[in-house]
Amino acid sequence: MRIIHTSDWHLGQHFYGKSRAPEHQQFLNWLIEQSKSQQIDAIIVAGDIFDTGTPPSYAREMYFDFIAKLHQTQCQLVVLAGNHDSVAMLTESQKILQQLSTRVISAVSNNMAEQVFVLNSLKTEQQAVICAIPFIRPRDIVKSYAGQSANEKQRSLQQAITEHYQVLFEQAQGLSQLNQADGNRLPIIATGHLTTIGASTSESVRDIYIGTLEAFPASEFPAADYIALGHIHRPQKVTKSEHIRYSGSPIALSFDEANTQKSIVIAEFNNGELSSTELCNLPCFQPLAMVKTHLETLAEDIASVVESKSITLKNEDSNIAESLSTESSSVEAKITHDERPAQEKIWLDIEIESAEYLQDLSVRIEQIVKSLPVEVLLVRRSKKSRQQMPSHEKKVTLSELSVQEVFDARMALEPWDSDEQQQRKTRLNSLYLTIAEQTQLVNSSKQSLSEHSEAHSSSTSKTEQK
Repeated sequence: MRIIHTSDWHLGQHFYGKSRAPEHQQFLNWLIEQSKSQQIDAIIVAGDIFDTGTPPSYAREMYFDFIAKLHQTQCQLVVLAGNHDSVAMLTESQKILQQLSTRVISAVSNNMAEQVFVLNSLKTEQQAVICAIPFIRPRDIVKSYAGQSANEKQRSLQQAITEHYQVLFEQAQGLSQLNQADGNRLPIIATGHLTTIGASTSESVRDIYIGTLEAFPASEFPAADYIALGHIHRPQKVTKSEHIRYSGSPIALSFDEANTQKSIVIAEFNNGELSSTELCNLPCFQPLAMVKTHLETLAEDIASVVESKSITLKNEDSNIAESLSTESSSVEAKITHDERPAQEKIWLDIEIESAEYLQDLSVRIEQIVKSLPVEVLLVRRSKKSRQQMPSHEKKVTLSELSVQEVFDARMALEPWDSDEQQQRKTRLNSLYLTIAEQTQLVNSSKQSLSEHSEAHSSSTSKTEQK
């Protein structure tokens, strides 16, 4: 059996005012093509299908359209909810999507059959047992008691997650032996959407995991044949283990991921065990670049980064073109490659090492990039420069700070020495995360309503013209 492991699509994301819809559509087209050319039996999406719990209508349409097209290829889909996803929204379409070869696991369930099941290939007689674990919310598996310290809560939560994995894994082992073929047990594929200790994160990944637990020890995972993880956006092995992996996101979700090669994992199983894993690199659908510079060398550094990025993109296009010419690729693959505009603009983040006030900088940057194939999305002073400024001279604008940095700066002013103060810090962190989630949902709803209004106005206008 051959499976694709992917995660963290974040459909519907807006990036400094820019929609990622074109990139996501190109990725989904590419993924369907890979499922055909690589003879894939199933695709596992390990969480964060959407960027918010109330994704815009175009993102939901993209999701359902992908499922319908994938179903036609006889490739199955297993969708796990992540911390960005709405349990209710994913649950409402569960039953109908089962008719399209898609299993959606939106939350921890008391019905073990919803999380542990045998996956039968629609193309061959191959089978595997899926131990499907979505993002785990503390309230689903553990109870808090008054008087518990922060450390006690953390230990309690870690133990509860470990036990949940173990209970499901034991059920999976039973199914694996019961349904064995040719004397070989079925391989067990487990999933997860969480941070593990030692994982390399990026700016777009929230630091807070669940409750008081920031990271889960990889040693606590059960002995599954493969563990498909999501939540971390950089592709990587966990504890150098070939069978425990983060696939990473398909597109760069923050500027510090700009130079990360995005990929999916193709895992193959033979005779009841993992036989190989292969990284399949994704094309870059929208180039991003960071320019770390000084005021004195601003023009030179921008030009250098743009030239370097342009060369990289040309080389990538050449490799794709060569691959298409040597392989018996379908029309869809060629269309996906041709979707990239010839003069695609690079999105830039300009980070300046300067303790001076960045006065009239926008006008200067506009002149520098006027003839370059770029669009500047962010201009900011480096964090190091901001920290080195004397407090009485600091002139930091809010546009240079993330919401997290503002919150952290305020928290740093408080003493957190005693156990009581530590408990208060935990409550405030939890409250902050809740408010951040709610604010994100409100903003997403406003965006969705705005798009709906624009679409309605356009439709009305066309009707009137007729």
